Amino acid sequence: MTCAAQAAELLQLMALPGETLLDVGCGTGYFLHSLQSRNIPLEYFGIDATARFIDIGRSALARFGLPPERLQAGRIEDLDGRADHVLCMNVLSNIDNFHRPLERLLKMARKTVILRESVKDGAEYRYVEDRYLESPDVLNVHVNAYDRKELTAFIRSYGYSVSEIADLRTGGAPEMVIDYPHYWTFFVATRIDGI
Repeated sequence: MTCAAQAAELLQLMALPGETLLDVGCGTGYFLHSLQSRNIPLEYFGIDATARFIDIGRSALARFGLPPERLQAGRIEDLDGRADHVLCMNVLSNIDNFHRPLERLLKMARKTVILRESVKDGAEYRYVEDRYLESPDVLNVHVNAYDRKELTAFIRSYGYSVSEIADLRTGGAPEMVIDYPHYWTFFVATRIDGI
């Protein structure tokens, strides 16, 4: 979980005791361990569209002190409320487009949004069959690489400064995932408009 470690180290630089973190696309909430192992004093909340993952996380993470209601099943579009910090890793690249969900995350964050997504110079949009699923059904998935300039301009338009940070796992090189290149990059968006 190199990307989780890197995200935690980025958060450690800005986290203050009592602040909140919303982990969007949290899966089972595994990122809680990245915070706890580094003594990062954030109140952790997670949301994921897969209800089964949330059920697993609620059960497994209770013994690590996470109240079950802190993990919720739901879609990004249905998010409501605010959080000091928002984390979203490897999610937006696998949906049809980043604009609407990223807008929601940027409006929710009081201080920062940390993203890890597939980004490069010039966008590539794909809707392809995932041949690695253990299912008799054919499932097509989005495998997008967003344009670096478009993504950063979009973030800035919501009152943020944005820093691009090399992904430590891949070192900036493309990584093949389900036979398609992913250009993993971290972005740290810091609110500058005081909203």
